[in-house]
Amino acid sequence: MKQKKMFIITAMAAAVLASCGGGSQGKPNFGDNEYAVRTVQTTDTELQNTYPATIKGVQDVEIRPKIAGFITKINVKEGQTVRKGQVLFVIDNVTYEAAARQAKASVNAATAQLNTSKLTYENSKKLFENKVIGDFELQSAQNAYESAKAALAQAEASYASAKQNLDFCYVTSPADGVVGELPYKVGALVSSSSPQPLTTVSDNKTMQVYFSLTEKELMTMTHSDGGLDAAIKDFPALKLQLADGSLYGTAGRVAAVSGVIDASTGTVQVRADFDNPGQKLRSGASGSIIVPTTSQGAIVIPQSAVMQVQDKYFVYIVGKDNKVKYSPVTINPNNDGKTYIITSGLKTGDIIVVYGVTSLTDGTEIKQLSEAQYEEKLKKAEKLGEAQGDLGEFKKAMGM
Repeated sequence: MKQKKMFIITAMAAAVLASCGGGSQGKPNFGDNEYAVRTVQTTDTELQNTYPATIKGVQDVEIRPKIAGFITKINVKEGQTVRKGQVLFVIDNVTYEAAARQAKASVNAATAQLNTSKLTYENSKKLFENKVIGDFELQSAQNAYESAKAALAQAEASYASAKQNLDFCYVTSPADGVVGELPYKVGALVSSSSPQPLTTVSDNKTMQVYFSLTEKELMTMTHSDGGLDAAIKDFPALKLQLADGSLYGTAGRVAAVSGVIDASTGTVQVRADFDNPGQKLRSGASGSIIVPTTSQGAIVIPQSAVMQVQDKYFVYIVGKDNKVKYSPVTINPNNDGKTYIITSGLKTGDIIVVYGVTSLTDGTEIKQLSEAQYEEKLKKAEKLGEAQGDLGEFKKAMGM
């Protein structure tokens, strides 16, 4: 029985060894000079330039109290939608109500005094006409009347100020929007000099998304489109990528470009407007602006065909004698992470090596494989590698 088992195991080992090429260590059945190549052609392609962006509401209004006092009531919650004129906070108004009543009483007293002074003056004029009193008495009555009018005006001004201070106890929203953070609670003492605002009301029906272009990009854009206004008008629709990587469902448009270049960064700020009907976008959030650009008749090659040496890029062009030539190329700096757009150094009909370029040297003679042939050989090599892995496990199990 043991002899039969050993015979079966030996037969299995022989079969596995035979299937793996008799211990060839799984080297892919590639010749040393076999390389995948591609004939250069032109195509229309679309690239996407991505820029960090900051999202803001049309209005981000800081709500600050104009008077000092304790908060007695908070009428809103964070994230709540409010209307212009809606009362957000109530500040302790007892003192201000008393001041308003006192100012109103002063107005009433000044009004009474004015009425009395007016009667006295009118009576004095009649007495003066009848030569009962002289100029001095008439002038004194007139002066008292003018003083009473001034006193009333002063009392009315004080009352208006006191009434306004009382109105300031009721902090209202200056615009439609969404309530931000509420850093203060009921009972907190606040004033116009408090370090933080009571809250922020953000008008987010339309969101303004800010990003920056380099000075070179701005100049290229304005020169090609015939001026800044034309460039803004012809700017493609923008996409907004949110912080979680998802794309916002509504496209945006460039609305304005700053007229000043930031000397410290060499960039100019651009504003894009996005409609925000579902209020998904929130002021203060971050994201990325995606600007699509279309290149017509472009030469597009895989990045695997390009070698980078410092700031220069090279490809291997295959000559008629099947020898490769180390050739410099210029690439478009904007890419999709998989391909490059070649702006110079290649022309239609050139044959380039697309895989394995790091193992080549200038003047090497190669055997050309199509990319399909190359893929097929890779598949066979993978199967051979899997078989070798099975053999290794078998040897381990057998203690070999």
